[in-house]
Amino acid sequence: MTIKVLLADDQALVRAGFSSLLARAEDIRVVGEAGTGDEAVRAARAVRPDVVLMDIRMPGMDGLTATRTIVEDPALADCRVIVLTTFETDEYVFAALRAGASGFLTKETEPDELRQAVRAVAVGDALLSPGATRRVIEQFAHRPVTPTDTAERLTVLTARELEVTRLIATGLSNDQIASQLFISPLTAKTHVTRAIAKLGVRDRAQLVILAYETGLVLAGEQRRPEQGPSNRTKPQRLPEW
Repeated sequence: MTIKVLLADDQALVRAGFSSLLARAEDIRVVGEAGTGDEAVRAARAVRPDVVLMDIRMPGMDGLTATRTIVEDPALADCRVIVLTTFETDEYVFAALRAGASGFLTKETEPDELRQAVRAVAVGDALLSPGATRRVIEQFAHRPVTPTDTAERLTVLTARELEVTRLIATGLSNDQIASQLFISPLTAKTHVTRAIAKLGVRDRAQLVILAYETGLVLAGEQRRPEQGPSNRTKPQRLPEW
């Protein structure tokens, strides 16, 4: 399957660079470019890409607003957005995920990792650049989180799916979840897929946010004793999720 990609960045040289990098992959094809958020939305509706690489800072409609517009368009239900920016800050990571992005990468991402990211998001996975999962967790850990009425949504999950969801929100990969629960990685992935479907969220990134908003995971819980030493300082390979 050829993955169709739309590039959205206000700098033509940046778009040309990404296009060149992606062209080296036989299974990826750039089908459009946009220099503003408005152009990105129009182009997405015209060419129906599988993945949009979206810059945040663009004239007119910014990348976050464009991402939200694309994600909320029923006609683009199969389109996924990777926010690609120079600024890996808590504000942008959190805002990008809030807007519905399936991934967040910085422009310093290695070419192979960029192509892997496109492939991962195209098949429905979600990913964050190294350190981004930690940043999202810390964003919640430094603010009081009050469980909301949306906690009732979790009642559709089985006990195992609930546990897997909690572990996802603490930053564990499928392999780590499988190891901790003494199940196979495939079984872990199946639980993740079912939880996403039952809760009606787009992907794993949105599942993490929901876990915190409902109070399933509370501030400071990401370093539970049974998980052993924190692995925050270890680089994560993409795609992690």
